[in-house]
Amino acid sequence: MIKKTSRSPDKISRPPLARMLHLHAKLARGTYPNCQAEARELEVSYKTILRDLDFMRDQLGLPIEYDSHKYGYHYTEPVTHFPTMQVSEGELVALFIAQKAMEQYRGTSFEEPLRNAFRKLTEGLKDRVDFQIDSLDENFSFRTTGTPVSDLKMFENLGKAILHSYEIHFEYRKLKERDYEDRSVQPYHLACVDNQWYLFAHDLERDQIRTFALPRMRRLRLTEKKFKRPADFSPAQLLSGSFGVFTGTAQHKILIRFDTFAAQLIREKSWHPSQKITEHNDGSLELEMTLASLHEVERWILSWRQHATVLGPPELKENICQSIRTMLTNYQNPTNDT
Repeated sequence: MIKKTSRSPDKISRPPLARMLHLHAKLARGTYPNCQAEARELEVSYKTILRDLDFMRDQLGLPIEYDSHKYGYHYTEPVTHFPTMQVSEGELVALFIAQKAMEQYRGTSFEEPLRNAFRKLTEGLKDRVDFQIDSLDENFSFRTTGTPVSDLKMFENLGKAILHSYEIHFEYRKLKERDYEDRSVQPYHLACVDNQWYLFAHDLERDQIRTFALPRMRRLRLTEKKFKRPADFSPAQLLSGSFGVFTGTAQHKILIRFDTFAAQLIREKSWHPSQKITEHNDGSLELEMTLASLHEVERWILSWRQHATVLGPPELKENICQSIRTMLTNYQNPTNDT
């Protein structure tokens, strides 16, 4: 014999949002729902339905009134969307700016799913603010160069592999190589660094944490083999000594002098957690950082042209000098291809 246990109706009812969506649908259809009938249908108490209606009216601002002639509630004006989220004007502006940041994916396979997700987030908000969301286009914009090229399906598979700890196989082409090579890894983390997506994973053959740029990956395949990510793995710690995404074990003390033109631009940003700035009376400054790799900071220094001078370490100074000599050779002796 099965023994039945008694439970309060509210404890087995659907979640409050589901109840309010149910009530909203009836109010929008104009069927004049009342507390007693809805309590029976939803198997909750009369007071629960009353609290739901009070919340919808007082907290969500829905135009709900009771009609004593029809013994039920109704909307006093049309309601097109149920406001499932409450946001302030500042939060809405922040959400809009996030949407504008997605413009960098225009024309890529990411554009449609990103726009669909943003539409679902905002479609219930347009009746909850006192200005038009579309008008924000006149006040804010977002511009970026170098839109990353990534495959949406591969991105989705990587996300699944990371979330569920599946080992993966793929082909990868190193930056200076022309051919692809097979890789088998345990994927730990996906990160967007300087507008580019990277995978941090344990390379099974090399037995090391390696970094892979998604555009240089192809033919990714999930396996059924699961793994356990180390509890002490930390993306922040892994990148703590990098100027971008390149990691290492060295401790390079970087010292760069910027002239008065570049100094103000340097002051306007935080370039690295370890940075220290020393000001000079003539308006120039020295920027000091501790980095684990020199690769990315070399390119960054060269982008400042004559406005930046490397003071140390000697290895970095020599690398910059060699790059300048190579560029001079390229321009003084152009190839026939140009």
